[in-house]
Amino acid sequence: MDIPTGTWILAGVCVVILLLGALKAKMEWIINFVLRTASGALAIYLINFFLLNREIDAAIGLGFASLLTCGILGFPGLILLYGINFYNFL
Repeated sequence: MDIPTGTWILAGVCVVILLLGALKAKMEWIINFVLRTASGALAIYLINFFLLNREIDAAIGLGFASLLTCGILGFPGLILLYGINFYNFL
C-alpha cells in the first residue's frame, strides 16, 4: 500500500467516525422531538375528551401545526395552544 492510498483510507475512517458522532447527537434530538410530539398528541386527545365531556367547546385539532408546536416547545407549547384557544373562546 502506497502513501496516498493509506492517507485516503485513514481520512475515510476519520470521516466515518465524525459522521457517527454527529448522527448520535442528532438522533437524541430526533428521539426527543418524536417523544414530545407523541405525548403532546396524547395530551391534546385527553384534554379534548375531558372538555367535550364537560360540554366545553374549546377543542384543539390534531393537525400538523399543533403537533409541530408540541414537538418543538413541549409542555409549554401545549399550554400555549390551549391559552390561544381559550383567548379566542372569550
